Amino acid sequence: MPWVETHSLSFTARHDSGDTAFAERTLDRLEELRLRLEDRFEQVPGAVTVVVHTSPAWLALAHPFLPIARWSAAPAGRRYLAGWAMASELHVLNDRHMEKRAAGEDSYEALRNTAERLYAQLVIGANNPELPPSWTPRRFARYLGWAWLVEGGAQYFARQVGLYRGAVIRRLRESARPSFPPSRRDAVILGGTIFDLLEAERGPDACERLAQNLLGGGVKPTLEDAFEARIGDVEAAWRDSLREIARPSPG
Repeated sequence: MPWVETHSLSFTARHDSGDTAFAERTLDRLEELRLRLEDRFEQVPGAVTVVVHTSPAWLALAHPFLPIARWSAAPAGRRYLAGWAMASELHVLNDRHMEKRAAGEDSYEALRNTAERLYAQLVIGANNPELPPSWTPRRFARYLGWAWLVEGGAQYFARQVGLYRGAVIRRLRESARPSFPPSRRDAVILGGTIFDLLEAERGPDACERLAQNLLGGGVKPTLEDAFEARIGDVEAAWRDSLREIARPSPG
């Protein structure tokens, strides 16, 4: 089937003609997300192209950092690395491959909305010169060091944190005690829980500050500034929130 373009006000999708419905839905959701983020960030990029790939192999070949990021992630989180954000492009798999990767209804919904999560990541990068995109070896290393913030912030601003609850529960039950903040292996699964806790304790404005202001001293002062608390207290509250997530529902 031939490749075609679908347009919206701020986005263009390049895709196989068989993926038109998926492309139209994706652009509609991206326009809605962009409107929401305009109220929260100074820089909200437009003229962004979404490239819908028909094969995981083509996606991996287009972005050499993606296989490395997937390898560095925990197995349960690799399925969600189904796309990659560039400075003016979002590359994602089509709906058929998203369905193959999914581990349930919420997992499928999170995967189908990969473009929204990647756009939120692009917005975070546009407002934070310390973070990609664009990508260089140095910026990729920076991404790995702050993966919990990049991935978690993208989930939060795209309103997808709840879709990862099943993956969070599985991670807590099947693997060793996670580090704080989440390591790059756990960033895709647990990163959103940091922002979820921060919103509950300090409100949405604190989440915006955390996404845009990496302090010179690294993770500790950055989190202490966002939560207005000592790092040990922040970690204790985070672990309490994880226990609450993992607690079986009554009945």
